[in-house]
Amino acid sequence: MAATPRKSFVPTTIKGFWNIDVVDDFTLPVTKAITFCGAGRNLHVNSDWQKLFKRGFSAIEKSRMVPDECNNDPAHPKPAGWMSRLTQSQRSWILYQQYFSENAYQVQWARNSQDAANTYYRRPDGDPNSSNSLYKAISDIQGSCEVFGDCNPVNKKSTFGTIFLDIENEGISSDLGQEQVNLYTYLAKTLKEVVSPQTETASIAPVPVNGHGVSPGGDYYLPADYLWKNTAQHTATSRERGMPDDIVGTSFSDHITMQMPGVYFVYPDFDYSSASTHTGDRDRHWLAHILQEQEVNLALSPKKRVAWQWLFNTQDSYYLNSGKAEHPAPPAIAEGLAIFYWFTGAHGALFWDDHINLVPNQPTPTDPAQVGIGNDRNYACYEHYIHGLWRLFKHHGDMFSGGETYLNQNTECSYDGGQTWHKYNANQLKTRGLPFVRAVVKGDQILVAATKPYAAAGEQTSVLLRYAENGYNFVTQINMTGDEIFLGRATMQDPNKAAPGQRVYNLSLISGCNCK
Repeated sequence: MAATPRKSFVPTTIKGFWNIDVVDDFTLPVTKAITFCGAGRNLHVNSDWQKLFKRGFSAIEKSRMVPDECNNDPAHPKPAGWMSRLTQSQRSWILYQQYFSENAYQVQWARNSQDAANTYYRRPDGDPNSSNSLYKAISDIQGSCEVFGDCNPVNKKSTFGTIFLDIENEGISSDLGQEQVNLYTYLAKTLKEVVSPQTETASIAPVPVNGHGVSPGGDYYLPADYLWKNTAQHTATSRERGMPDDIVGTSFSDHITMQMPGVYFVYPDFDYSSASTHTGDRDRHWLAHILQEQEVNLALSPKKRVAWQWLFNTQDSYYLNSGKAEHPAPPAIAEGLAIFYWFTGAHGALFWDDHINLVPNQPTPTDPAQVGIGNDRNYACYEHYIHGLWRLFKHHGDMFSGGETYLNQNTECSYDGGQTWHKYNANQLKTRGLPFVRAVVKGDQILVAATKPYAAAGEQTSVLLRYAENGYNFVTQINMTGDEIFLGRATMQDPNKAAPGQRVYNLSLISGCNCK
């Protein structure tokens, strides 16, 4: 198995800065997509506006676009006939909770789900409060094609490539559960009606199962969440609030294009002080949660999967050292996210940050509450992430262009020199403290990612990998060093297609014996 090259670079130590040129040009296969909604595009966009598209990203979120790309800044008016330089697939938009609850719409359900039974789907024509409805908030989205200068004058439809919903109000009392199902179903269906046929839609929630990054074994046996699968049904007041009959019997998952399983890190994921603190069934474990969210949801829905990704700890005061996003992902975690995630067969990612523009080398804030936030952060984690994308897609993009098989928890390994073989899911690897190995197979090619999470620097670990399907009996040894990400590829020989004199068997690997 040939190991994939690494790029030699010195991670930045400058606060509020990251070097997009730690790797050279590469692009994603057309089957994959990453939206950039991170920080610091301003560091390079003026010298080369396409640079992000040469570093693995395939789309830009609206808030990160510059005036030459969108017509939403009165300070930069566009001439007649202007059109954005961004193609439709390069445009993304996140609709946050505030889009619905503020502005002209005042749909307070977006902020407080307990308001579900009072929320109007669509108000009657002539109602003076017609703007205060879910329909009005969504229908106005169709005019967003004006941002790019490519509206159909007869039938306006939004021309964003992807629209993401980030409402996060799914929690609700049980007596209002049907109201919540109805509103989410209506939201997803109506959104699809106001966008172009090429626009894909997704939402941070609902998802079939949200593991919250804890990755317990029981998640593999859970059914899909009710908000994902239950169908819309009229309630006592739904008709008078404008709920249409045509959504009855359909679910949110019937109308949304993509599912979005995947959660942000919290600081315990980055804690290397003791590997044993990550092996409990509900212990935090950076790689188990990346993989398990995908393994669980892949089994529950065939929808394409797109995860939100953030390279700092999310603000969660429940966890120690997680009150604010001052901790960047360590190098192996940042690179590992950029590699292992794609071994699950996921379609895409939304690379997010709570900061937009960066100003390097700013003095340390005098307010302790601002230390470690925004310009005061170290963004070398971005460089490690892009390096991971470069290793994977620069060298192995053909493995993800269609027709490949993602083994996921069916990746078969031996941890005792070939005496026993196992196919473990992410939770089983976590709780046993074992190295993680995942593989993608395409024809006679096998691509492998492996690491032992939380391993000490210089620690040596070996496992055997076996692929014994489709006529192959491929066995190889994978050697891992410390807290690094192994990535390698091999051409498998089908023993049934080789002449008898060309067949070579390594008995010590196949049988577990110690013979020569």
